[in-house]
Amino acid sequence: MSVIEDPLSEAAAPAAHAGPWHPDARVVRSAVGNHLFVVDGSRLYDIPDDLATRLERDLTAGDRSGIEALLDQVSPGQARYIGPEGAEPPPLRAISLNVAQACNLGCGYCYADEGRFGGKPRGMTLDTAKEVIDRLIAESEPGGRIVVGFMGGEPLLRRDLVHGATAYAAEQGAKAGRQVGFSITTNLTLLREEDAALFRDHGFTVQVSIDGPREVNNKLRPMRGRSGDSYGRVRQGLETVARVGRPRHLSARATVTPKSGELLPSLDHLLDLGFDDAGFSAVTQSPDPSLAFDKADFDRFLAEMIACGEKARDAALRGERYPFSNFETALTEIHRGTHRPYPCGAGAGYLSANAEGELYACHRLVDDDAYAMGDTAGSNIDARRAHLAARHVDRQEPCRSCWARYLCGGGCYHEVDKRGRLACDYIRGWLEFCLGAYATISETAPEYFAR
Repeated sequence: MSVIEDPLSEAAAPAAHAGPWHPDARVVRSAVGNHLFVVDGSRLYDIPDDLATRLERDLTAGDRSGIEALLDQVSPGQARYIGPEGAEPPPLRAISLNVAQACNLGCGYCYADEGRFGGKPRGMTLDTAKEVIDRLIAESEPGGRIVVGFMGGEPLLRRDLVHGATAYAAEQGAKAGRQVGFSITTNLTLLREEDAALFRDHGFTVQVSIDGPREVNNKLRPMRGRSGDSYGRVRQGLETVARVGRPRHLSARATVTPKSGELLPSLDHLLDLGFDDAGFSAVTQSPDPSLAFDKADFDRFLAEMIACGEKARDAALRGERYPFSNFETALTEIHRGTHRPYPCGAGAGYLSANAEGELYACHRLVDDDAYAMGDTAGSNIDARRAHLAARHVDRQEPCRSCWARYLCGGGCYHEVDKRGRLACDYIRGWLEFCLGAYATISETAPEYFAR
């Protein structure tokens, strides 16, 4: 990291500006010093201790002049990395197929209503899957890489379609000169040897939904009918994977509710099961309100996440890896200087198809007419363009004045629409911890980023 000195003498007369923080910079403290995070371009600079203290004091008093002088110093006359205009829809890079809008589990927090999205159970036909794959190939970059994802509900309720669509995508992609990758999000309880072989042979990224040890998982992710050992079924699936051969990547995703208990023991347990990495996602909207987070829950969640992050940080400082995916993803994005006006690729390079082949901005927004983006005849470029213009983070309130906006991107569209911006303080707290951890690792164990 570069070092910047104080551009203001103590005798300078600052101009006062209201606000508890500056929208374009943030003072970050770490174990190795003090830093200024510059929002535009996601850049991190070392600053002296006395300057960090004065900037924080001045911001508390509503004085932004010191930070603005530093910004002028590090970006003199430089155009912003991110402009205010909505992005033009790029070529498609990925489509997820909701092949089974039904599920064999009865998770009380499921935003998708067991994959039904408020309707009746439905299943995609192979012909529809082929048409969606054809659309992805037709609207993708020539010679580029595309990803076909399988979602639900539980997609292995339609294993015949998963197998058939995979073979079709691999064949048609090769004919069209596309590199084709595959992903699946599954509870793993229905896995057979032929499924594991498919995932191995086609280099799948497999994300397994599992919420922790047996007592946690069975409470939050029961079999339909509320009886049966869903955790034991997942373990059987993992044994099948170990016997047949691993996919390209095998990750665990734990959904966190106010009833989930302490996170670090669950994370340790999931990693002990042999996943390549594991991470957490909080419930913000649920058919059962007792399973959805409120503000106090997010405060506790932040403390739990930081405890997990500290374990990952300390492992990195020892030259080891503790694969906590939330932490590793954040540090990778900071290291790359990620700065984006959107939270994800929804409605941009990524779309999701429902059982009938109708296209939506993402898998969490299936069957929501406000996010309809076309069908197998073609994606709706005008709808995608309007979505990207309206959802630019600099057009969102209060996002446009938040220092974390280009790392956050404005938050998940589904979560914001259903509950508002309930998680903003959590997101800022988590990113501030990760920025400090990044600075510490960069200074003490830079080889971490060479892996």
